[in-house]
Amino acid sequence: MLKQYLQFKLSQKLSPQQIQLMKLIQLPTQAFEQRLKQELEENPALEGGKEDNQEDLDLDFDNTDDFDDKASDTDEINIDEYLSDDEVPDYRTQVNNYSSDDEEKTMPYAAGTSFTQHLVTQLNTYRLSDDERDIAEFLVGSVDESGYIRRELSDIMDDLAFTQSIYTTEEQIGKVLKIVHQLDPAGVGARNLQECLSIQLHRKEKTVDTELAINIIDNAFDQFTKKHYKKLLQKFDITEIQLKDAITEIEHLNPKPGGSYAGNNRIVEHVVPDFAIKIVDGELELTLNGRNAPELHVSREYNNMLKGYKDAKDKSKSQKDAVIFIKQKLDAAKWFIEAIKQRQQTLFVTMSAIMHYQKEYFLTGDERNLRPMILKDIADEIHMDVSTVSRVANSKYVDTPYGTKLIKEFFSESMKNDQGEDVSTREIKKILETVIEEENKKKPLTDENLASILKEKGYPIARRTVAKYREQQDIPVARLRKKI
Repeated sequence: MLKQYLQFKLSQKLSPQQIQLMKLIQLPTQAFEQRLKQELEENPALEGGKEDNQEDLDLDFDNTDDFDDKASDTDEINIDEYLSDDEVPDYRTQVNNYSSDDEEKTMPYAAGTSFTQHLVTQLNTYRLSDDERDIAEFLVGSVDESGYIRRELSDIMDDLAFTQSIYTTEEQIGKVLKIVHQLDPAGVGARNLQECLSIQLHRKEKTVDTELAINIIDNAFDQFTKKHYKKLLQKFDITEIQLKDAITEIEHLNPKPGGSYAGNNRIVEHVVPDFAIKIVDGELELTLNGRNAPELHVSREYNNMLKGYKDAKDKSKSQKDAVIFIKQKLDAAKWFIEAIKQRQQTLFVTMSAIMHYQKEYFLTGDERNLRPMILKDIADEIHMDVSTVSRVANSKYVDTPYGTKLIKEFFSESMKNDQGEDVSTREIKKILETVIEEENKKKPLTDENLASILKEKGYPIARRTVAKYREQQDIPVARLRKKI
């Protein structure tokens, strides 16, 4: 049975302006500049730079009852002519008053050769049959950014048959693969780490140390990776000094031969700090990057057009449509300017609160002075939502006397020490890292030993917590930290 009834319900909805403001807050400096450029291009009512004697627009456009559909004399103001940019001749939009030494505003990008093309070019120095060249180029195309071919020869054989109509055997592919292994950088085209290291060692000048290193990699790779040094000493009947020299040879090899080339061909992304913190007379001084505070104003021409319309006695339908368009653009321009001001204020207030909360760290640069701090701590202090603080922290950088830091790195959970005081987990991780650096590498400390040492230093944490912190800092287990 259907019934009709009234129901009152309170709900919160974000307006499009609020959503846009949150997106603006989240943008770092470089992305913000791109967004600003886009808005200036899309909204002709918004202009950059200073404008003297800019008057505030205070006109009432909500009352549209006085629009007259009849045509009228529009000699005083021709809005249609102003808006029809497509009909402006090209010569009216071009100027020849640029000097030869004007600053070039565009950023050139280096156009380098790709890693794959670099390898293909080297194949031209080898005498290959048509089929061998096709197979070699296919193998080179299968090399990833690290320099490896991480596929089975049987899979490559099937792909050659289905995609290239080349019917061959695994033996023939293996023969061509050996040619690929001769390309530079050394080790490229290897199918695993063992093969990669072996290729590099075989291409080095033969010495006693390299011969032993080849023997270890080719015949005792498992024992080497697990650092079972005693088994290696017994297997090859060598001294510790000989083993140490061979391991030194291996440690100088490149486990990712493609990384050195592929990385050089990428566009370098520079981090632009959004804030700067300086120490002046023992006090902290915070500044916001000036690129986050552009000078914007509403177009005077658009204001004048609206004022001209208001003063006009007769108003045509075309003028009515044009004025509605202009009003929308002016509203959007005014709101965008206001949103940027709110963005500046939000960024500065949030970073200022973080700076004062972590004052001891910013004065000393010692990570052990970092206080436990979560997003809610700052949100409560500046009376804003946690999501707002998160947007600032996740994508912004600050230039400090100790380097450029990502703001979210200053946030950490708290843990009680033996005196019942709250300490930052970052402080514990720093002490853990220091203890591991100072350990005897011949007998590395186990997680159990590390937990005991931290407990003696006043940080009672469990062994599994030590293991978690160690893994977060990319520190291997004790067995893999062992050295001769």
